Amino acid sequence: MKIIADTGKCVGAGQCVLTEPALFDQSEDDGTVIVLNDTPDGELIEKAREAVNICPSQALSLEE
Repeated sequence: MKIIADTGKCVGAGQCVLTEPALFDQSEDDGTVIVLNDTPDGELIEKAREAVNICPSQALSLEE
């Protein structure tokens, strides 16, 4: 699985960072998502799915 982030869609709400700070951060310039680990494993896979599901701008997706 790979996490895909579309920073053009990201509104900087930070829900992904709140869900799993080991996978996501926000740019200091514009607040858009930064993916820290785009190929999570173990228990981080479920956290990645949760972050994708709660992203308000649908900027995150998963490539299975």
